[in-house]
Amino acid sequence: MVYRVARESFGKKHTRALKILRLLKKRYPHAKIILNYSNHHELLFAVMLSAQCTDKVVNEVTKMLFKKYRALKEYANANLKELERDVKRTGFYRAKARHIKESAEMLLARFGGNVPDTMDELLELPGVARKTANVVLGNAFKRVQGIAVDTHVRRLSERFGLTKEEDPVKIEQDLMKLLPKRDWFKTTYLLIDHGRALCTARNRKCSECPLTDLCPSSLV
Repeated sequence: MVYRVARESFGKKHTRALKILRLLKKRYPHAKIILNYSNHHELLFAVMLSAQCTDKVVNEVTKMLFKKYRALKEYANANLKELERDVKRTGFYRAKARHIKESAEMLLARFGGNVPDTMDELLELPGVARKTANVVLGNAFKRVQGIAVDTHVRRLSERFGLTKEEDPVKIEQDLMKLLPKRDWFKTTYLLIDHGRALCTARNRKCSECPLTDLCPSSLV
């Protein structure tokens, strides 16, 4: 992709990023997580299932899943093949089912049946990377240590010219440098909502976008 802004100082990019954030806050004042859950381990498992899957499908799957498996020990003792069938609609179901089962076992054995509230401990869980850890920390414990980079955040960060990186961890680092920490948690959901509403992967609606003058990849 070729941006209209070929070179830009950090100061100008920082200013532009803040303007983008301000307009997104105005456009999506109620941006928040839409995954359904009733406790910390349900949040963890829902986020794990959301990888490469829409939140809508995840919510449909977990509606049944969370009724069938009510306690951590039920996930830990689950028949793996059966658990695979239960989460199959979310894609990559073999790995996801294994990670859920193994994470439940680890939560029981090492963390007293509680989802840990630190980044380092969350990253010890099978299948948990920084995106999942950031979502869990922010929503479950109100702790903000970074910016969760999902497919929407990755796509929009590139289109807005806020990063040239492809690796989620490096994208997160670029965004953290540009945006104040008080906005890190909200940034994820603002970008997700905008990515769903207008800046979609296909058929983006640049003519309706309030960020046209700030976006170097705008088609307008």
